[in-house]
Amino acid sequence: MVEFITMAPTSGDSEYVGGPSKDKNIDGWTGTGTDANREPSVDYITQVAQAAERGGFSTLLLPIGGLCIDSLVAASHLTARTETLKFLYAVRPSSTAPTILAKQFASIDEWSNGRINVNIVTGGSPQELASDGDLLSHTERYRRTREYIYILKRLFAGEKFDFNGEFYQLKGAYLPRLPKQTPPIFFGGSSDVAKAVAADLADVYMLWGETIENTKAEIDSVKALASQKGRELSYSFSFQVVIGDTEEEAWAKANKLISQVDPEFLALKHQQTLANGAVGVNRLHTLMVASKDNNFVIGPNLWAGLTQVLSGNSIALVGTPDQVAARIVEYVDLGFDKVLLRGFPHLETIEEVGQKVIPRVRTLLAEREAKVV
Repeated sequence: MVEFITMAPTSGDSEYVGGPSKDKNIDGWTGTGTDANREPSVDYITQVAQAAERGGFSTLLLPIGGLCIDSLVAASHLTARTETLKFLYAVRPSSTAPTILAKQFASIDEWSNGRINVNIVTGGSPQELASDGDLLSHTERYRRTREYIYILKRLFAGEKFDFNGEFYQLKGAYLPRLPKQTPPIFFGGSSDVAKAVAADLADVYMLWGETIENTKAEIDSVKALASQKGRELSYSFSFQVVIGDTEEEAWAKANKLISQVDPEFLALKHQQTLANGAVGVNRLHTLMVASKDNNFVIGPNLWAGLTQVLSGNSIALVGTPDQVAARIVEYVDLGFDKVLLRGFPHLETIEEVGQKVIPRVRTLLAEREAKVV
């Protein structure tokens, strides 16, 4: 059965995206700069987590970078205020040593009764990485990530070992308190070196949703690499979601999201994307630019309008609940077993997806399975 994931807006939330920002900070994952209508307060993020749990989502992603509340701190708080929801907290290898992360993970795992997973994030904007002291090149960062995941997996397996790598040197490393279950490593990246790391070490490979053709090419390329290693991975795809009772209403809501875009913010974001060099970000940017004269429509119910102002997961499914559910099933058929859905504002979108989309997707898949039997 398909698993549904959503994301907490821990850098702020808004009814509009890419609006004016006091300091022109463009590193917020939500695209709201520092003038978010809703700050990522304890109360608001707790509401988001509890809505996700009620709505049938299995997991809440806690992102890293930009203006985000620290993902580990958020996970520690939210596990105590939910009962079944899992938390996927993002971490960069540059920010926490693998042995320290493993101990932190095991502690939260113990207190949450096994409701925690980890998402290894290699990149980010060059400016932000540099501000944190991470000056490695793209290729060097992925070599470090390879060592990082390798060490984590050995620690989670209960081994005691020495390690003498390019980036980490360990003597007698071990994890005193093991997680209840060996946690899967969530990981994403579109470059060749990233895919090689995924094929060798990741358990869940995460992709940003785009056109069906591009997405199929991406998942097929990683499947082929993993097969060469004798491995099978789990796969997740991510979309923004804009829902209306009619298709016309959905498109009106989508256009409203970017109706207050600040031209200066737009120009800064464009420059940042060109300077970033990230393969996946550039591919989405290319789709957005090519579709500008068609109101950023890139396929049936597929919209790249948010890609103007968001980093990463920015392509949106736009339509009625039935249309959105049908599109999701088409992507599931490519080999995905996890779906990450989010939108603006996050709280209302999570509630709407939980009420109107998740049940429809499950019904469509169940009906098809019944026909096969």
